[in-house]
Amino acid sequence: MNLDLEVRSVGDLRPAEREALFERDAGVAAVRSDVREIVDRVESEGDVAVREFSREFDGCEVGNIDVTDEAERAVDAVDDDVLAAIGTAIDNVRSFHERQRPADWRAEEGGKELGRRFRPIERVGVYVPGGAAAYPSSAIMGVVPAAVAGVDHVAVATPPADEMNPVTLAAIHEAGADRVYAVGGAQAVAALAYGTDTVNAVQKVVGPGNRWVTAAKAAVRGDVEIDFLAGPSEILVLADGSAEPGYVAADLLAQAEHDPNASVVCVTDSESVAAAVLAELDERLPERVRADTAREALEHDASGVFLARSMPEAVLFAEEYAAEHLSIQADGDEALLDRITNAGSVFLGPYTPVAAGDYASGTNHVLPTGGGARLHGGLSVDTFLRSSTVQRLSREGLDDLAGTITTLAEAEGLEAHAESVRARFGADESGDAE
Repeated sequence: MNLDLEVRSVGDLRPAEREALFERDAGVAAVRSDVREIVDRVESEGDVAVREFSREFDGCEVGNIDVTDEAERAVDAVDDDVLAAIGTAIDNVRSFHERQRPADWRAEEGGKELGRRFRPIERVGVYVPGGAAAYPSSAIMGVVPAAVAGVDHVAVATPPADEMNPVTLAAIHEAGADRVYAVGGAQAVAALAYGTDTVNAVQKVVGPGNRWVTAAKAAVRGDVEIDFLAGPSEILVLADGSAEPGYVAADLLAQAEHDPNASVVCVTDSESVAAAVLAELDERLPERVRADTAREALEHDASGVFLARSMPEAVLFAEEYAAEHLSIQADGDEALLDRITNAGSVFLGPYTPVAAGDYASGTNHVLPTGGGARLHGGLSVDTFLRSSTVQRLSREGLDDLAGTITTLAEAEGLEAHAESVRARFGADESGDAE
């Protein structure tokens, strides 16, 4: 089962090849019009549309859309070792995210008391993918940070099935979701955004999904908030001559099995490592259960093994790629990390597979893709908070600022702004601009 893959030189990439690598398309545009129809119908028809789309897309008749009780019962149906693993992952994710909670603060100086306060969003919807694979880990990654932030109501939507995956349902319950709905795809995002007779509307929708889910998040954005638009999984391994090719190949295959459109890349300054990674991929791929999916991912245009002339060139490649997951398997990994700004989550050293962050180290695996790491980070406690600034000025504090305020207000032609300051002082007192 030889892969149709060869080592390519970074310096020899043609413009079309660079575009495929650095302007990765999640396929959202191709389904946008179909998704718009789904979203509009769910907004207007509610549960009726949800059930119809479940028949069409999920191949099942949905009785109860609200499966909160079923999620609670699922805990007893899961093997003890799986339930213990869920508990450990929840504990680690909670511990990591509790460190992210910002504290309110006030500071006083010269008659000015200024501060900032943080309050959680009241109602949040978390999308947990299903379908070809079950993702209890995504339930943990979405629900736990929301709970840590103090969100009052956390609803989860996950695709229906004739027999829903008990591990996913148990993870949703154990993570602390308040309601669980058996609805998937674009119709789930629409139901969370606009509400139905069964589904309570939320203020923000978060979580990963396929291109239909991503397109639906784009469609409802503005009516509700979203976290960000995320596409198929990505990994870039930055490797030097010290890297173990077997580890690199294993990490590439781990992300390739997610989706045929996953982007999996290794860039190295070592010809021998590049060749060995290809050999390891050829050897290991047939052993994987999802080998066909992984093969498609490895062979598409946004994936590959690349040879750089130096590690600085490899770092520049990684920066431009802005991967969801960046694995640095090289000597001096901390020094290389110092030169990286564009990455969703970074994994340092040979014994830090991306799978650790996917499941149990504690960091969040809901991360920006398609170059989104150039602009923002992944899901965190901040995702579920809003902040307000607070200020109190004494008479003396306002007096000190009065000239500045009135001068700038009048320069902008906003006379009433200036007068709102002067009104607080008598005619013979301060407050007039010099």
